This record gives sequence, C-alpha cells and structure tokens, in this order.
Amino acid sequence: MDLVRELEPLLLAAVRVTVFLVLAPPFAHRAVPAAVKAILGVGLAFALAPPLAAPNLSTAGFIGQLVSEAVIGGGLGILVAVVFAAVQTAGRLIDNLGGFEMGMAFDPMSMTSGGQFTQLYALAATVLLFASDGYQLVIGGLARSFDALPLGATLDLPALAGSLTGAVGQMMVAALQVAGPLIAVLFLADVGLGLLTRVAPALNAFALGFPLKILITLVLGTFALVALPRVVAGLAQDALGGIAGVAG
Repeated sequence: MDLVRELEPLLLAAVRVTVFLVLAPPFAHRAVPAAVKAILGVGLAFALAPPLAAPNLSTAGFIGQLVSEAVIGGGLGILVAVVFAAVQTAGRLIDNLGGFEMGMAFDPMSMTSGGQFTQLYALAATVLLFASDGYQLVIGGLARSFDALPLGATLDLPALAGSLTGAVGQMMVAALQVAGPLIAVLFLADVGLGLLTRVAPALNAFALGFPLKILITLVLGTFALVALPRVVAGLAQDALGGIAGVAG
C-alpha cells in the first residue's frame, strides 16, 4: 500500500505532462516519436513528483483523478497550440494571396494540408522553438501549473475558455504581423494589374500577373522569415502567460 501511495502522484503527474506534450508545440510535431513523448512525460513527472502530494484515493477516485489530470493537460496543451498556430496561419495567408494554395499538399508530419509557405513557416517555427530554447519556457509554464493546480484540483473551464478566446485574438494579430507587409504588397500588385487591364486590355495583365505574384511572394516571403525568431520568442512568452492565466 505504501508503494501504491507513493506511485499515485507520479502516475497523476505523468498523465498531465504526457497529454500536454502530445498536444502542445513543439513536441506535438509528428517528427517527435510517440515513445519519446511518453518517456519524456514520465521523466518530467519523476522530476515533479517528489514535491507533489496526492490524497489516498480509492480505485474509482483514482481513475476519476486520472481523467481530471488528462483534461488539465489537454486544456493547457490546446491553449499553447492555439498561440503557436499564428505562424502557420501567416503562411496560409501568404499561400492564399500568392497563388501557392493551388499547389496544396498533405503534410504527413503535421497531419495538415497547406501550401508551401504554410509548411515552411510551421517547420521553421518548430525548429526555432528547439534552437532558441523556447520549449523550455513552455515546459516551465507546465511545471508551474502544478503550483496553481496541484494534484486533485480541477481546471477552471470558464478561465480556459477566456484564455482561448484571447489566444485566438493574439494568434490573428501575430499572423498579420508576419504576413501583413507581404499581403499589402500583393494587394497593391492586384490593384496595379487591374488598372493595367483597364488601360490596355490586349496585354492580358492577369495572365502575366500570376508568375509576377509568385516571384514577389518568393522574394518577400523569404525576407519575412527573418522576423520569425522574434515572433516565435514573443509567442513563447504569450503561451507562458496563457498557462499562468489558466493555472492562476
């Protein structure tokens, strides 16, 4: 019984951490094997379990608490995923206006469909999270959630809903910060082509404009990658604040 009582905090913490890692970037990427996520979840639970304490639960109570910890980990993971979806959204906006959406393909790594810039920006954000140690902020926020939501606590669903609403707004703002200048240039290019068609209909400006827009997107879209490190660092801070808002 003493061994079982000592294992209860470890198992409960492992469920919360593992579910979080399955849903939250950058660990949610399919390039990270499921076995690695499970091992990392148990390893982090070992690091967190010693200061944690769980009540002596019955079998039914323990199963119910496992479900509650899975809900907490899933809620926090979804919140982080929504925040970091800004980079992929920026890439999708560029694909739509630049004409790359017609070359949309299925990415088996992220299990999403998108154009070339959608996949490029998403992969770049994942690499930057590991290269800049942004993932440590995400894990640190998860670790601090055990202080505000100790084992046996329940997630405040209204607070989670409010944080998700704010995260969606932050996601759109960040996406426009990345793709906004290029969107403006592509819009002006469309306006210019439209005026050219009115002035000289025989030129068939829109037929000429399709490769022109692709060239503009390739050139300026590459420069937009320069802003990604700063954006990803800001998103990591936003994700940390979102976790603190829900767990606080």
